[in-house]
Amino acid sequence: MTPRLPPSLHVVERGWLSSNNVLAFAGTTATLVDSGYVGHAEQTVALLRDALAGRALTRLINTHSHSDHIGGNRAVQRAFGCRIVIPAGIAEHIAAWDEEALLLTPARQRGDRFVHDEVMRAGEEFAMGGLTWRAHHAPGHDMEALVFHCAAERLLISGDALWQDGFGIVFGEVMGKPGALRATRETLDMLGRLAVDTVIPGHGPAFADGDAALTRAYRRLAAFEQEPARMAKNAVKACFIFNLLDLGSLPRAELESYVAGVPFFRDVGARLLGMEADALARWLYDELLRAEAIAVVDGLVVPTMAA
Repeated sequence: MTPRLPPSLHVVERGWLSSNNVLAFAGTTATLVDSGYVGHAEQTVALLRDALAGRALTRLINTHSHSDHIGGNRAVQRAFGCRIVIPAGIAEHIAAWDEEALLLTPARQRGDRFVHDEVMRAGEEFAMGGLTWRAHHAPGHDMEALVFHCAAERLLISGDALWQDGFGIVFGEVMGKPGALRATRETLDMLGRLAVDTVIPGHGPAFADGDAALTRAYRRLAAFEQEPARMAKNAVKACFIFNLLDLGSLPRAELESYVAGVPFFRDVGARLLGMEADALARWLYDELLRAEAIAVVDGLVVPTMAA
């Protein structure tokens, strides 16, 4: 099935490290959903300027607090003068710029501090792109995340709560905060009750096979529920590749010390996988090399996909 988007919506599909940027046009103004990663901020501004084609960007709304969705906020606000709207549940963390709560320090990711103008709460209705949307609480990947549903057009902006082939890392559960897996299942149940023909995810192309995507997501979730170590391994590999894309390369000789220096890797390895940092680094290297997700060039570990 081919996804159907109204003329007022434009999706700028990004590759890692940035989330997709969703632009909603209303006359001479526009709203943006999610701003990508800080390392791509200059590119994000250029892409938006081209897509806006002279329209004024008046508002930026975030689905959740992770670095690949909020990292471009400050640059976008500076470039276009837009107001920033964030989920109410993350307001305290953003106001204090709590890098622990925002997973910047634990995962060793980057972000530019910004000041938000408004908050959005679950159940709130708002206009965007000439359409009426409702925000829904979608905990799991991020316990304060929101998704946005347009009932009239049967559209869902799902952030990282639902992708075509799964969903984002269940960080809470991996980081020792029970309840995030259960919340993920409840979120999938909630999404399944919405009338949706087209899903715009936080990563990857828009898609129309929402039921099939939910089936795959439930299958992935069941595997994580049955085998927490599998969930932990997935999280470590995904976060390492994210960081490596940001770094560009890492000397092979420094891999063990790098893994030991990232609290997220060190904690998850010891607590869920029974591996100290050196053993985790060796396992990680072997796994990613076998999967051809990394290569070694002149003594440097490099990602095999472009950032």
